[in-house]
Amino acid sequence: MLIVEHFPVLLIVISMLAAFTILIAGWRNKKTSFFISFATILVQFVMSIFILRHVMTVGTIYYWLGGWAPPWGIEYVVDALNAYVLVILLFLSLICVTYSKRSIEHELPDKIVSFYALFQLLVTGLCGVTVTGDIFNMYVFVEIFSLAAYALIASRGKIALKASFTYLVLGALGACFFLLGIGFLYSVTGTLNMHDLSILLPPLYGNRVVQAAFVFFTVGLCVKMALFPVHTWLPDAHSFAPSEISAMLSGIIIEVSTYAFIRVCFSVYSLEFITEYVPIFDFLCLVAGLGIIIGSVLAIAQYNLKRMLAYSSVSQMGYIMLAVGLSVSTHHALWGGLTPALMHILNHALMKGCLFLVAGAFIYKAELWNISDLQGLAKKMPYTCAAFTLAAISMIGVPPSVGFVSKVYIILACLDAGGWKIIFVAVLLLSTLLNLVYFWRVIEMMYMKRGEGEEGHSHSSSPVKVDDIPLSMLIPVLTLAILCIIVGIVWLMEIPVIGSFPILDRVNELFGLGVYAP
Repeated sequence: MLIVEHFPVLLIVISMLAAFTILIAGWRNKKTSFFISFATILVQFVMSIFILRHVMTVGTIYYWLGGWAPPWGIEYVVDALNAYVLVILLFLSLICVTYSKRSIEHELPDKIVSFYALFQLLVTGLCGVTVTGDIFNMYVFVEIFSLAAYALIASRGKIALKASFTYLVLGALGACFFLLGIGFLYSVTGTLNMHDLSILLPPLYGNRVVQAAFVFFTVGLCVKMALFPVHTWLPDAHSFAPSEISAMLSGIIIEVSTYAFIRVCFSVYSLEFITEYVPIFDFLCLVAGLGIIIGSVLAIAQYNLKRMLAYSSVSQMGYIMLAVGLSVSTHHALWGGLTPALMHILNHALMKGCLFLVAGAFIYKAELWNISDLQGLAKKMPYTCAAFTLAAISMIGVPPSVGFVSKVYIILACLDAGGWKIIFVAVLLLSTLLNLVYFWRVIEMMYMKRGEGEEGHSHSSSPVKVDDIPLSMLIPVLTLAILCIIVGIVWLMEIPVIGSFPILDRVNELFGLGVYAP
């Protein structure tokens, strides 16, 4: 067996061991906590690159834990879908842990060890959800990353405790629905292995228990991914968490929950089931369309920058789920199937990760929480404000940014689906205008408004003192901002050169979607 085929389990093992190592080493010297976490996530990220390369060149990885053959033993299965998500997940985790060193030393100086131990458990849970081929094992890892997220949000204390408790209550409800779905399927099939379930379920698609299980999975995961209208935990959680955790919540955690939904729909169930027996995807499109508009409108109403970005995440989840909902109705080689949804999962991770880290930079530098506090800030923090602007214009959809590519592909998917779904083109265009409204006021405040004390010195020749964030925070922020443009250009270049996206095509072929759909 090639060593790369052991990487899926090593990703989990070294991450969990690192969490305990951080606790032990942190008792002696808390400064080691960051370096252990950074080194671990860097190794995991490199492993994920090798895993993706192996999957694309050799094929799907099947790993039996303890040598126990499925369905009796737990199996890790890595195909094109989860290899792609794994790279995104670990890249953003690496960016956030790099950014966190100075930020956490400033914001939570007495909780450094516990922060990094919990952060490592968060990454462990997210990786576990992504690589497992056992549905109960997926539930266990969902609980691991959820519990770590609850504690990380609460680490700020005060109002963050309420936000964490709200997330805990709703997250527990979502997990209960997910567990009920697992129990229902186990009661009629006697197995928990996803591949085994996919073989045993087709003759039982008409069974009410099997159909009810799918509804439970859908409701539970919609809570976890904060899809409108079960998004109510998200605004407070994103607003009051440490900013690197806000970036993880918005850029990865809700996306991994989306991955879990896609995996359940197309690996446990099938295209036949969701088109003939429980045709829920049209309803998901309607809910997602409402979420896109309502999330944007609520973002406009906010005065707190992080809260504005939180409601923007509600809107962006609408984009992703609209694209998922359209996946069973589109058949084009470029924008058919899950291509727009998976594309926007990456794009949103880059954009929203950058925006939340910039918001954290404003708080780190001068406790600037509200949009009105950002007057004239571009002169003092030019690089950080430039990063925010690049990510913001990407969210708006200015070409050639990643946001532009996402919106074009989802619009083309709407047109390809045809019928009443063409109305979502208008929804996306209206959302673009609303994005322009709430991001432009921030850009205007930073670049076109004068800060305090500048009015009387408008004609002074003395330069404004530049006082940007430390390099360990600035480099991750600028990396994400630049990638918002570079990745957009790469997406656009792929079209005339290759005509398709090999990884995403592999996913569509795996599930019988897009150009491969019957």
